Amino acid sequence: MMFNTAFVSGSLACGLAACLSATNAAAQDTPAVDFYASLRTQAEAVSPDRDERLDSYIGVRDAYSRVGVKLDYPLNAALALTGQLELPVDSANLRMRDPYDQGDAGRPHGERIRLAHLGLRGSFGSLTYGQQWMPYYNAVAAPVDMFSTYYSGFATYTVFRVAQTLAYSTPEFSGFSFSAGYTGSSGNARSTSRIDAPRRQVAATYTFGNTRLAAGVDDRGDAGYGRNRIVGLSASHQAGNLYLAAKVERFDTGNRQRGSFSSDGNQALNLFGSYAMGKTTFKLMLARVENYGDNIVHLGVDHQVSDALKVFAEYYQEGSTAVLTPRRGGLDDFDAGISGGQAVAVGIRVDF
Repeated sequence: MMFNTAFVSGSLACGLAACLSATNAAAQDTPAVDFYASLRTQAEAVSPDRDERLDSYIGVRDAYSRVGVKLDYPLNAALALTGQLELPVDSANLRMRDPYDQGDAGRPHGERIRLAHLGLRGSFGSLTYGQQWMPYYNAVAAPVDMFSTYYSGFATYTVFRVAQTLAYSTPEFSGFSFSAGYTGSSGNARSTSRIDAPRRQVAATYTFGNTRLAAGVDDRGDAGYGRNRIVGLSASHQAGNLYLAAKVERFDTGNRQRGSFSSDGNQALNLFGSYAMGKTTFKLMLARVENYGDNIVHLGVDHQVSDALKVFAEYYQEGSTAVLTPRRGGLDDFDAGISGGQAVAVGIRVDF
């Protein structure tokens, strides 16, 4: 796995270099290459509801630190080459891997790439291939994924980023835009879904003024029970310093086993609000995600100390297990028997 990751990263870098060399004569503007890094880490106190399965603890945890490079290279006045390579940094475990997808028996080194994609952007829209943010997440789930700790983003049934994905998004027409994505079986098997089957997504958004509406379908791939889709809707609105968003998702599957993650009819409902007062932002989310956290309360406050430094504090509570794990653990440490619990976290984010 270590060899494959190095090969993917090296191949992307070589591909970017080759494209730059081959198209140098056609470029009309200076390419934009942006190197960046972000250290995000937290101290936390975790209290599971069933302490006979997991004792309460105080520890540290990474909150999705990363290092990367972005490329935007104009090929001509109407077409640009784009690319991005972003690697995760698990600052709490001192490893170059994702703090959530830390690996399992089949992938002992965990996920060592966050983003690795190349694409073209022009008047036709954008076309991108590689490991990237997924169309359904961008349209439906992202409007309520606004917290700063490790516990951000779990109140949804979909995945965020998937390898070997071909994605297309249209330009905006009178407020409407559309996107679609296709992922091969091996890429989907590497995702946190661990489904060895193709994945397909479609999404649409409509923006008018400060209001945005979105709808999408995530066909997760056949996991052994046939039909396996998530259908979602979201709405968001910015009113000065106040931001409000809501999301609803529903599983449409052939899984008739009650109480499982992907049971037919499972629903997720999120209500999110934030209010900015100068450099400080207060956040609240109430969610009901059936069989994956169930009743969830998430409170947070961010304070922007400077352009490069943010401090944050959050309280997270779940009614059944979705994210709580042993100290510095991840996906492979999931234990439904913990039956939920709560966490209090304080941390920093430093951007370079």
